[in-house]
Amino acid sequence: MTLTLNLLIAVSAGYAAFLFLVAFFAERLSARDRLPFLRGPVVYTLSLSVYCTAWTFYGAVGYAARSGLEFVTIYLGPTLVFIGWWWVLRKLVRIGRAERITSIADILSSRYGKSNPLAVLVTLLAVIGTTPYIALQLQSVTLSFGVFARPGTEATELTGLAFWVAAGLAVFTILFGTRKLDIGERHDGIVSAIAVEAVVKLAALLAVGVFVVWTLNGGPGAIGPAIAASPLSDWTAPPGRWAALIFVSGAAVICLPRMFQVLVVENSDERHLVTASWAFPAYLLAISIFVVPIAVTGLARMPEGSNPDLFVLTLPLAEGRDGLALFAFLGGFSSATSMVIVASVALATMLSNHVVMPAWLALQGQGRATISGDVRDVVLRARRVSILAVLAMGYAYFRVTGGTAALASIGLISFVGVAQILPALIFGLFWTGATRWGALAGVATGFAVWAWVMLLPVLLGPLDAPLGIWWLAPEAMLSLMGDPLVAALVLSLGLNVFAFCGVSLATTPTALEQLQAPRFVQVFDRTVAPRTRRGGTAGAEELLIMTQRILGAAEAQALFAGEAARQGRPGELPEATPELLDRLERRLSGSVGAATAHAMVTGITGDAAMSVEDLMAVADETAQIMEYSSRLEAQSAELSRTMRELREANDKLTALGVQKDAFLSQVSHELRTPMTSIRAFSEILRDPGLGEDERERYAGIILEESQRLTRLLDDLLDLSVLESGQVQLSPSRTSLRTVLDRAVTAAGTGALEIQRDPEAEAFEIETDPDRLAQVFINIITNAAKYCDADAPALRIGARAVRGAVEVDFVDNGAGIGARDRAVIFEKFARLSDQAAAGSAGLGLAICREVMTRLGGAIDYLPGQDGAAFRVRLPRAEAPRRAAE
Repeated sequence: MTLTLNLLIAVSAGYAAFLFLVAFFAERLSARDRLPFLRGPVVYTLSLSVYCTAWTFYGAVGYAARSGLEFVTIYLGPTLVFIGWWWVLRKLVRIGRAERITSIADILSSRYGKSNPLAVLVTLLAVIGTTPYIALQLQSVTLSFGVFARPGTEATELTGLAFWVAAGLAVFTILFGTRKLDIGERHDGIVSAIAVEAVVKLAALLAVGVFVVWTLNGGPGAIGPAIAASPLSDWTAPPGRWAALIFVSGAAVICLPRMFQVLVVENSDERHLVTASWAFPAYLLAISIFVVPIAVTGLARMPEGSNPDLFVLTLPLAEGRDGLALFAFLGGFSSATSMVIVASVALATMLSNHVVMPAWLALQGQGRATISGDVRDVVLRARRVSILAVLAMGYAYFRVTGGTAALASIGLISFVGVAQILPALIFGLFWTGATRWGALAGVATGFAVWAWVMLLPVLLGPLDAPLGIWWLAPEAMLSLMGDPLVAALVLSLGLNVFAFCGVSLATTPTALEQLQAPRFVQVFDRTVAPRTRRGGTAGAEELLIMTQRILGAAEAQALFAGEAARQGRPGELPEATPELLDRLERRLSGSVGAATAHAMVTGITGDAAMSVEDLMAVADETAQIMEYSSRLEAQSAELSRTMRELREANDKLTALGVQKDAFLSQVSHELRTPMTSIRAFSEILRDPGLGEDERERYAGIILEESQRLTRLLDDLLDLSVLESGQVQLSPSRTSLRTVLDRAVTAAGTGALEIQRDPEAEAFEIETDPDRLAQVFINIITNAAKYCDADAPALRIGARAVRGAVEVDFVDNGAGIGARDRAVIFEKFARLSDQAAAGSAGLGLAICREVMTRLGGAIDYLPGQDGAAFRVRLPRAEAPRRAAE
């Protein structure tokens, strides 16, 4: 098959007709609820691929050929957003459905008190930032046609193709983007066509990648050395530029009008985000996986000076694979057309709702006779004209720039431009104190700085410094941080955030802003009360007439009939209740935007959208602050003291909570281990074929684990009694040597050598000998278990010190590290092999509690050869040497 320009045009027309049929039947089937799959998570996720434009399909390879792995940042940004900012995306979708949001300008307008000036500013920024991007898609289609053109083809012929592509896309978008006025309903036809295009462009790029890796390079084993030998292997990543690119691409996936359209406006079920959170990053990974092999192979095989942006097409053509080249062309065509279609719908909605409609309503005057559906007709015409205007501006930009390098760099420039919306959007979602004046100041400041340092130099060439101030020249500002992109991003967004926060803190939110803020910030809190109204003075007749002007007679009358039935007034007009006004405004906002709907409803009712409670909350705010300030000043010392005490109590409670959790966790583990052994070996004993020797051995294990469990329970009970202060002591006069003899015998020291001086132990003490022996037994047992010397030994020495008796226990092992000494007397503190220890780590904790009850103490002695403990005992009232 020989690919000619005419054949390519015919294939493109046939492919466009196929997409038209897909959109047509999808919309018809969706209207009849015949294919729920069209509103499922798979189609929703595929529609998000509109992020991957022709700049991504063709330009990623060229980007890699010129800048190495820097192209990866364009995919990392959205991936991090969908994985790490999933909760933010969910919040946007929830708000979009609750408030019937129509665009990114509409969500900002609605959040900041239905501010139409803010919506106009955002719309202006979106149009300026997106129009060159549309031109970029037209250029990519033209360049791809040029690859297949015969030698000698005039440039004007290719430019004419760009015109017809733009015209065809305008017709397609008008047919399926303005069939319904209510943007709250999804464009199922367009979304289905975009999903099909997503599959085509992914399959095309994967097909070229497989051909390059396996056919041209002989498989993955050969492509690795080729990459290592290419100039791409010498590339290094500047950290600042990488961070800036990742951030700006992450911001773009939220703030680009086309992405907000498919992400929020076209979402039919919030749960689809769960699938998209992993499926969309997987799509981005799949579409980028062969970029580097294609770039490396193109640089090695194509003639010097070849355009690396077109390696996806030129490599198959150079190898005579015309069918694969045609498939790759359709992939690039899909990437370009899907972006243009969705961007045109989003921009047309913003232009009609926030620019055309407010201007038209202002020109109508109060005395104009109303006609059913007249506003609806104006909105539909405005959107159709806006689509034509957007595509005409994109084509005009393409013709003016002529496809120069300025057009090739417009992708990142547009990303930085739309990122100026992000601060107002994020602050609006999480800060109730954000104001519309702050949003206006922030967006306007960031917009102006971005246009001055990035956009205007591309369009007009180098600019002179204003007023002779050299550092205000774009070149000087962009050289502040070495990398122009990083400098532009930091300057524009930094000043944007500074202006936003400063003006928001200096201004007070209006009453409507104070009512709207909780609906956004606390959208997940179901206890937030909906906005209430006073009802105004308008009757249901006036509201019905106004609604008919927007929705048409049939739809408006059905809406009011449903409201009347809900109020128990079938066959009559409903009362103009606050609930009706609020529901009506949200319904109309899906058709004309939140700001215009609010203006139309309040213009009829004279209602300020506030209840008596709302007025009480915001009316005398200044007076209340002055009254409260004097009281707060008088009580500040007391409040500070109370807060300090509360913090101390909270710290104690926190520490107790941590201790309790550790206690319960360790107890459950220590109880479960012997119980598991007992149960397991008991089941083994039930085996009739078990020999007597094995039966005896397993019964012994059960006995040992039972004894271990008993010891643990005894220790727990003992510790509980000691800590509660309910222990009963039996003091008596006895000899220290007698207690030590008893402890050494009971401890069963085994290989541990005990070194004692009986003469030094001949002290008479008054204590509870059983409890004291328990302390000595624990210390001796620990030495026998934990002393790691080849010939373990324990030296016991006693002496009298100022009315007390001190008994030292020092072994010849490695001792206890300084970091661990602070916890050895805590419950469950075991510093060696826990399995070998065979206890729950309660011994020293019990020792500490016993010695406290006996009026003595137990401490660790640092600086000895091994582990050393000192037990301090009170002497008897009349101490004397005991008889030998």
